[in-house]
Amino acid sequence: MTLASKGAAIDIRGVSKFYGNFTALDDVSLRVEPGEFMSFLGPSGSGKTTTLNLIAGFTDLSTGEIRLGERSIGHVPAHKRNIGVVFQHYALFPHMTVAANVAYPLKQRGMGKAERAQAVEASLRKVQLESFAHRYPSELSGGQQQRVALARAMVFNPSLLLMDEPLGALDKKLREVLQLEIKRIHRELGSTFVYVTHDQEEALVLSDRIAVFNKGRIEQVGTGHELYTAPQTLFVGQFIGESSVLRGPHRSAGDETALTLGGATLTVPGAAKGEGPQVILLRPEAATVQAPGTGPRDGRTNVVAGTVREMLYLGSAMKYEVALAGGGHVIARTATQESPFAIGSPVEVAWNPKDSTLLADDGSTAAL
Repeated sequence: MTLASKGAAIDIRGVSKFYGNFTALDDVSLRVEPGEFMSFLGPSGSGKTTTLNLIAGFTDLSTGEIRLGERSIGHVPAHKRNIGVVFQHYALFPHMTVAANVAYPLKQRGMGKAERAQAVEASLRKVQLESFAHRYPSELSGGQQQRVALARAMVFNPSLLLMDEPLGALDKKLREVLQLEIKRIHRELGSTFVYVTHDQEEALVLSDRIAVFNKGRIEQVGTGHELYTAPQTLFVGQFIGESSVLRGPHRSAGDETALTLGGATLTVPGAAKGEGPQVILLRPEAATVQAPGTGPRDGRTNVVAGTVREMLYLGSAMKYEVALAGGGHVIARTATQESPFAIGSPVEVAWNPKDSTLLADDGSTAAL
């Protein structure tokens, strides 16, 4: 990512949004750097789209301030913010050609016809649709219509481009293709991109950083790697990637905490997070499924007994769901085996303590 770009910084400072007695957004603060690709990720109703609408000017602030570059825009009308917006449902004019749709923002800004045509051609070239200029939206596929919407949003070279789940209506394969296109366009433009999604994989693929929203607040901001390997809350740990959560009585001694589960003592680096209940968060690739009695090996000193509840063949890997003798379950993903453990088989699940994470138990039970 090159920060020496034409993208503008966004500063969100203590922003809240109230609808009567309902708090949609609660004292949110965040800085998006110039030229950065920032994703807002979270479940429905978490506040991510409300935040995007406040930046765009489609919704009025209740409290706080939003700055675009050096300018405070909280009370600037949406059409005067010079921000590009791409919606999930394209919002193309059906009676206009592709070229006319893309030219519309330039016409509204009073740009001359010749200059307009040149800008439209350049914008359509970026999304690889220059040969479709004279077609109508009804003659395009869903993916092509979304590319037109993207071309229209960036034709006037905005310093900020907002995208509200733009790929949500497309099938998985097409989504993956357009994700790569959006990454390429971001690199070429150098603009600041803010992208709203509830799809964690999409956020991981696209983003420089991700802000994880939950119940009107931001739980954590970081790179995909930081959120996956070092979640600060149980909600983030479960929402970003697949995980297992182990609960039981705990005790801390120095820089290590031990949790008791079904007669097994499971250790994890770090002191307890606060005075309340603690959990161990374990990623599937960190866990090994082995025959009973194998015991600790290769640094995998945490060992707990269980029974295979589900087994899935994934090609390059086997995925096991193991019901633990002490309650709960662990998901493990291992290299494909010639003789996998059958459903109902007694097994042990083993892992290295350093490959797990200790978190305060916030009551979350599953990714939302």
